[in-house]
Amino acid sequence: MNAPVDFKAIEGMFQRNYEQLEVRFDPKLAIAWTYMNPSGAPCFNTGLLTDLRAHDHALEMSGGYVPFEGRLCQAHYHVLASKTPGIYNLGGDLASFAQFILSHDHDGLMGYASLCIDDIFARIRNYNAPITTVSLVQGDALGGGFETALSSNVVIAERSAKMVGPKRAEEMILSGRIYTAQELLELGVVDILAEDGAGEAAVYDYVRGNERHRNGAQAVFRCRQHVNPISYEELLNITKIWVEAALHLEERDLKLMNRLVRAQLKRVRAEPGVRAPQEQIALQRQVAPQMQFATA
Repeated sequence: MNAPVDFKAIEGMFQRNYEQLEVRFDPKLAIAWTYMNPSGAPCFNTGLLTDLRAHDHALEMSGGYVPFEGRLCQAHYHVLASKTPGIYNLGGDLASFAQFILSHDHDGLMGYASLCIDDIFARIRNYNAPITTVSLVQGDALGGGFETALSSNVVIAERSAKMVGPKRAEEMILSGRIYTAQELLELGVVDILAEDGAGEAAVYDYVRGNERHRNGAQAVFRCRQHVNPISYEELLNITKIWVEAALHLEERDLKLMNRLVRAQLKRVRAEPGVRAPQEQIALQRQVAPQMQFATA
């Protein structure tokens, strides 16, 4: 699209006060940084998803331009990272899943899932702008967290990061195995491996090294989208299947989810960098016993 000219309109789209995101722009290298900073368990709760959708929608509508110090700047790179020490993202909000399932709330579960695909589809499409997307994984990326990391053009991971989910899809999902960043580098899932604490430096090294052939690299990424297209309709159909399956979980599945809800709650207590609002902890504590009762 043509460069936007209405600065006030573009600036207004980015002036939302995000509760669970931190954003900044590096004008020298045209890098837009977005850091997930979820409240409670470091997962995709509704508040985080809503903040991501608002920010990403603004980026889409502006054609990749961001306001910076009174002017519009074209972002060439968008980096998605996490503020939670040792964790990129643990995936879905299991406490909310459990509540929807126990109350047989089809619409609630479908609404949550639709918000997830709205967020990831925008990133898969590079926000309909000449932007190279980068995932900086500096900790555990599980389930939906791993899928989000894989939605970027480039995946940079620190050595201690652990991940599970698809790219060698069926084999990896069915195994249930947790992969190290080194193993995923060897499988071609991770593009760049950085030492712990050196992830942001690795992003800058990549950007500087890529600048000379940035246009060519973006053309390659667009070709990938044509060769292996992913449509919104396809994601929506998969989501409908997932919702129906979730609402028909068996006893052993609910027991497993109960354990996972408790595990997420432990991460809230254990991680010093995790913000833990009382309402989310209360929900997790409320749901876990209900699930235990439901499977007794």
